[in-house]
Amino acid sequence: MTAYEVVAILLAGVAAGTINTVVGSGTLITFPTLLAFGVPPVTANVSNTIGLVPGSVSGAVGYRRELAGQRSRVLRLSVGSLIGGVGGAVLLLRLPDDAFAAIVPVLILLGLVLVVFQPRISAWVARRHDAAGGLPHHGTWWVWPGVLLTGVYGGYFGAAQGVLLMAVLGTGIDESLQRLNAVKNILAAVVNAVAGLIFSVVADVDWWVVLLIGVGSVIGGQLGATVGRRLPPTALRVVIVCVGVAALVAFLLG
Repeated sequence: MTAYEVVAILLAGVAAGTINTVVGSGTLITFPTLLAFGVPPVTANVSNTIGLVPGSVSGAVGYRRELAGQRSRVLRLSVGSLIGGVGGAVLLLRLPDDAFAAIVPVLILLGLVLVVFQPRISAWVARRHDAAGGLPHHGTWWVWPGVLLTGVYGGYFGAAQGVLLMAVLGTGIDESLQRLNAVKNILAAVVNAVAGLIFSVVADVDWWVVLLIGVGSVIGGQLGATVGRRLPPTALRVVIVCVGVAALVAFLLG
């Protein structure tokens, strides 16, 4: 690995860690970078997943203020992410490369629609639950299954996982976007960690790539927490949509 490749992968890790903390889809930066330097696709995917784990943890730490009072919610939803992440990792190792990826653009598009209409959907859901004293602390019935399915997707590839998570959480839980973004960082960390653990045992991993992306993503996680916390709800929603559209275009053109 040349000095140029080292710097490029490290910087890609910083960018991915920043974007993942704010919204998600940092994989759209690191994965193509690795492919451009000749890393085989499956090796690039699994190495990238493992490398982004420290960045996810870094982003979660950066958002620790917004996690106050959400412990039970995070623990409950993390179980869904854990199961989903295992399922997604197994799918990556078992299925042909194009089998599951066929549905990725549909999932991203659905996530974008949910994010755009999140205020209206949330208001409608809240009205329906007013008679019962408001929304449950853990959200509506579809939140946990939605988190699990998003975990499957994240364990398989992960790009735009944050967009989908914010769509699920935002439409089903009566909470501010910033606090939900903090939960999203925890759930994404769980998915990446469990998938990365499986990959480290049974898959072909490039540990130099893991090290570079890991260091970069930790730095990016702190940058993302600083930037993301300062964004008002509307601006955060715009960022989510922009990143999601970029992800959708990348998949369709790819």
